[in-house]
Amino acid sequence: MTAMQPLTGLRVLDFSHVIAGPFATFYLAQLGAEVTKIEKPGGGDVMRGSAQGAAQFAAFNAGKQCLAVDLHSEAGRAQALALARTCDVLLDNFRPGVLERHGLGFEAVRALNPQIIYCSVSGYGTQHAPWKTRGAYDHVVQAATGMAMLAGEPGGPPVKTGFPVIDVMTGVLAAFAITAAVQERQRTGQGRHIDVSMWGAALQLMYPFTVGAMGSGQSPERVGNKGYSGSPAAEYFEAAGGGYIAIGANTPQQIGKLYEVLGWSAAQAEADLVRGPGFARARDPQAFRDQLAAALRTRTAQEWEDRLHAAGVPAARVRTLSEFTGEAQAAGALLPTLLQMAGHTVATPGLGWRTRTAP
Repeated sequence: MTAMQPLTGLRVLDFSHVIAGPFATFYLAQLGAEVTKIEKPGGGDVMRGSAQGAAQFAAFNAGKQCLAVDLHSEAGRAQALALARTCDVLLDNFRPGVLERHGLGFEAVRALNPQIIYCSVSGYGTQHAPWKTRGAYDHVVQAATGMAMLAGEPGGPPVKTGFPVIDVMTGVLAAFAITAAVQERQRTGQGRHIDVSMWGAALQLMYPFTVGAMGSGQSPERVGNKGYSGSPAAEYFEAAGGGYIAIGANTPQQIGKLYEVLGWSAAQAEADLVRGPGFARARDPQAFRDQLAAALRTRTAQEWEDRLHAAGVPAARVRTLSEFTGEAQAAGALLPTLLQMAGHTVATPGLGWRTRTAP
């Protein structure tokens, strides 16, 4: 299978570190762009010294040319400006104002390179003066945007998502915006400044809830492990042996199939459920959940997964990440992409999609 290389010939100058910015330019590099990553001498990107070390750095930066440049020196600034003069895209992932102080802000670069696509990636964006100098990390922005208060149970403490979800989404959003700007420039010949913030990425991740809050002025209720549909059979349930099964029986038809697997009658379904359009609703949601939870504790999570899959009910045993990636690779569903960098090889899930070319 031939890798997609639609960005071949695109020259990207990358002033980024840690996750969000490097992930954006990683996408561009993997799609064929020529990415030059600028790092400070004597250590470079802090990810080089992370707990996973070189492998973690390679996962975000494979395919890029890394170049140590001292922006505090005249020679270093001249070198960076020369690269900016000839690149197609410049990505700035430093705190707003840092590159400006070195003569590499948007206005300065645009004066040298009028067609530049200049992407600023930061915690709070560059357009709103009172916010732009605020420092940000993933868990801090989860707190600021309300994401931590969507997770967890009503009345409980805030719960952070267990991985840097906003950092990653910010990188993907920046890569998407850059490719859109490249396409636009082919049509208009004009460059553009793109301003990508972590809080903006957070609102995209929470999009349906964000829209609801903006329209009503009210925050959605915290629902713990319940599914988005609100169906009484869309939740995580404890199974025999201490495992958990996630069920997504959202429609009356799916709940009907669930009842068949459980050995419950159609008459019981008619008594338990409120018939109507849309997602399923129970006449007494708590009583429904209690009887379902009791039934699901009679078999293991794997047994329920097998039975429910066979019946056409969306369900999954709760796994660890390593369990899932191991199973997916063994099944041939996940084909690792091996990245090479500085003598290190790291297995990755690729860019998140697979393609085929027409015969």
